[in-house]
Amino acid sequence: MQFGKVARPDLVDFTLPEDHPDTRRVLGTADGTTTTFEAYVGCAKWNRNDLKGFYPRGTKDELGYYSRQFNCIELNATFYGMPDRRQVETWKDKTPAGFRFFPKLTNSISHYKRLIDVQPLVEEYCDAVSFFEEKLGMAFLQLHDNFSPKDFERLEQVLQQFPKAIPLAVEVRNEQWFADPGVFAAYTDLLEALGMANIIVDTAGRRDMLHMRLTGREAFIRYVGANHASDISRLDVWVDRIRKWREQGLQKLYFFVHQNTELESPLLATHFIKELNRALDLDLTIPAKPDQGRSLFD
Repeated sequence: MQFGKVARPDLVDFTLPEDHPDTRRVLGTADGTTTTFEAYVGCAKWNRNDLKGFYPRGTKDELGYYSRQFNCIELNATFYGMPDRRQVETWKDKTPAGFRFFPKLTNSISHYKRLIDVQPLVEEYCDAVSFFEEKLGMAFLQLHDNFSPKDFERLEQVLQQFPKAIPLAVEVRNEQWFADPGVFAAYTDLLEALGMANIIVDTAGRRDMLHMRLTGREAFIRYVGANHASDISRLDVWVDRIRKWREQGLQKLYFFVHQNTELESPLLATHFIKELNRALDLDLTIPAKPDQGRSLFD
């Protein structure tokens, strides 16, 4: 994942900012008595060419193997082409019970048509991903970097008309969404009212996207490692923050590990799972150690 890549990650202050004031309020609506908690941690891809060394020699069904190591996938394949029922059911049938898919909305909706007259495409997309059935985690809409608040009404209309049966998270990238507190409040208040998740992105070159504003009792986090030794300590800090949110009422965590070069994403995700299990007394599956030689763990 090249978004937010910098030449010198060692010069970046990776400190997580304090929570947005509304995050405690939203989590606090659970009144402190909620005991249920679900955590889904995975990578963005299962492609062998990206995850070199992750698969045992001779593996033919990459998704089948991946889905028995991790309990979810951030499904970027649906961004590049509209899914259909047959493809969705093929993916679904390759995975075990409990696995979840988080498919990205197709770029024809978000990037090419830029949310203009997209309702037929949105319905086509939602009809297709509905065939994930119980294995559908949450769809997510990622807007183009230059989609700015001047088009807020267009975004508002699409979100208000989005089929209620398909849970949705949203990621805005243009700096103007975060620079003006009033604009950001209008955007996040809309997501909160609609029951949609506000995606948090942790990447070296865009620290403004660490807004730390949850809009419900679920956190959708896209973490981008910089292929640098700091990747590990950054994950450890996230474990501490999630433990805090859990104590305040967080019910669901969706955490996806990327890297600028995706070589070691499974190793980073495995480290995160181990630390999350320890900190929150969970029993998420620990993926098998990949045979990829020298790594951040050596």
